[in-house]
Amino acid sequence: MAEWIRTVFAAGLILSGLVVVLTAAAGLFRFRYVLNRMHAAALMDTLGILLILLGVIAARGAAAVSLKFLLVIVTLWLTSPVASHLIAKLEITSGEHPERQMKLEDDHMVEREKEE
Repeated sequence: MAEWIRTVFAAGLILSGLVVVLTAAAGLFRFRYVLNRMHAAALMDTLGILLILLGVIAARGAAAVSLKFLLVIVTLWLTSPVASHLIAKLEITSGEHPERQMKLEDDHMVEREKEE
């Protein structure tokens, strides 16, 4: 009985993770502006992969592989947001006219408006 509950719980986590990943992948193709695409990709990295790996951990139970998956989750949660932030900041500072695509309130944009 406990094995059945664990399997259903793991399947629910994996399926919800797949829904997040598929939705984010659709957002990558649907959005036009790079920062909107970055947001969709960041959601896929953090939430989607987290749910999928937690589902795999729940399916495997307490094993050495589960510890490795937890280390992968921690690594992704530490590196992915930092990388996304750096790429987004690069796009804001090097983009020609990001204010046409979205509202920006940043020191770089204020300086750029003063120059023009």
